[in-house]
Amino acid sequence: MDLTQAIHQAVMKALQEQNQSADRELWVPVGVSARHIHLSPADVERLFGPGHTLHPVKELQPGQFSCEETVTLVGPKGILQKVRVLGPARGRTQVEVSATDGRTLGINPPVRLSGDLDGSAGIAVVGPSGAFTLPEGVIVAQRHIHMSPEDAERWGLKHGQVVQVAVEKGIRRLIFDDVVLRVGKGFELEMHIDTDEANAAGLRNGDRARVLLPKEEA
Repeated sequence: MDLTQAIHQAVMKALQEQNQSADRELWVPVGVSARHIHLSPADVERLFGPGHTLHPVKELQPGQFSCEETVTLVGPKGILQKVRVLGPARGRTQVEVSATDGRTLGINPPVRLSGDLDGSAGIAVVGPSGAFTLPEGVIVAQRHIHMSPEDAERWGLKHGQVVQVAVEKGIRRLIFDDVVLRVGKGFELEMHIDTDEANAAGLRNGDRARVLLPKEEA
């Protein structure tokens, strides 16, 4: 084999490896979650009146939506107004805020996955037709990625797995640790972070970040 052929083969091999590497890059769109509340059916009626049903405005994930309705959160040190209600109604009321919101309210909500509410912070919730004190249920949502079972299988990932996600564009590049995969039927691929995290990385809704696949999967 002469030198020209050797160089050609080396170049082709490098290009092939580069293409294979690019094919294995999992980029996810980013959804920035502002403060919001999920209400139980009973709490919907307590805040908005008997027989009230939530009015959807925008679909988020399939079957999940933001609503016209808003509430006010009242803490020991401050209040947050016009906090968006998300639907549909759930079995248990849950409030998701950022750490900065927690300081404004004067509470210390733990970082938790959705639904893990035992021993979390409490808050007073005020609506147009009533109010109540929630003894626990306020969390800072742990950053996570929604993913369909088909996407999880394609990328060799599984529900509950913890990954890293790299923000590689802009002047505030960083790597998010402890990003939990939430795999479910009908889920659309999207990473959810709160406003504090988005500001730290200079991210907006619709920006993309790269999942750092485990070495054994890449």
